[in-house]
Amino acid sequence: MNDRIQNEIIDEFSLIDEWLDKYDYLIELSDTLPAIDPEHRTDKYLINGCQSRVWVDARLEDGKVYYSADSDAIITKGIIALLIRVLNGRSPQEIIDTELYFVDAIGLSENLSPTRSNGLLAMIKQMRMYAMAFAATQN
Repeated sequence: MNDRIQNEIIDEFSLIDEWLDKYDYLIELSDTLPAIDPEHRTDKYLINGCQSRVWVDARLEDGKVYYSADSDAIITKGIIALLIRVLNGRSPQEIIDTELYFVDAIGLSENLSPTRSNGLLAMIKQMRMYAMAFAATQN
């Protein structure tokens, strides 16, 4: 299931030749981000290691994890929207086990600044931490 979504993302990005246009597409994707609850836009939900401010929250519903997020940077919002698209609605174990190969396949890691790249890793780590915490409560 994850693979289908990751392959869709790879296909979408393969239709865009220039990296400036891919950034524009990431900016468009920022509008698809599920809105985070205003009370979750606090330091408690802030991700450390991101250059921009990024808040991520997660809830467990019927054994599946659902994320919401926000950022003060639109490209970062687009990136987190992609991560949520791949990971939302999965079991905690599926999220822990998912290899996010689309990140390299679309050239994201090599076209981000080092600080944005670190931020991307920090977002993925935080999303996995939520999944691990939910998995621990399920067992």
